[in-house]
Amino acid sequence: MKQNYIIEMKPILLFVLLYISTAAFAQETYPRITGYFGIYHPIVTISSEQTNLNFRDYYAVGFPTGINIWKSSKIGFSFEIVPNIRIQGSSDKVTNTVFHPGVLVALGKGYTFAGRLAFESAGRYGFTPVLNKTFIKNKNSSYFLAVPLPVRFGNDHPATFTAGVQFGIAF
Repeated sequence: MKQNYIIEMKPILLFVLLYISTAAFAQETYPRITGYFGIYHPIVTISSEQTNLNFRDYYAVGFPTGINIWKSSKIGFSFEIVPNIRIQGSSDKVTNTVFHPGVLVALGKGYTFAGRLAFESAGRYGFTPVLNKTFIKNKNSSYFLAVPLPVRFGNDHPATFTAGVQFGIAF
């Protein structure tokens, strides 16, 4: 009778040991590096001189590409490069490239705050707070929606504030 009990317990014991070993190796290790690519649409840009709406007189789009280095599950560093294209009438060109280093703070429930400095090849500088929400997370990638709010100064232009939307994939 005692032998039958041990034989019946073997599959359960095997399952428990397998689960424990899998859980131990499934933990995320830090630092952790992720990359991402997105498409950014500025919606409105406001300055003391004027208000510009994208999609009305022109179309502007950016392609943020970056690397995130997570020090822990709560804090990380990010470096992003954003080439921007502007299409107006029959003319289209790369207007500038933004170099965007920053700090990442995980807020929980898929939300992340990115506080970025901004250095534009067009001669402007500033900062960009970004609120990011991961809405689909797979084993090897995740999809996110972000709201960047760039503030820019310099190059003999008035200060500007822009509100935009960004969609992307992280891997």
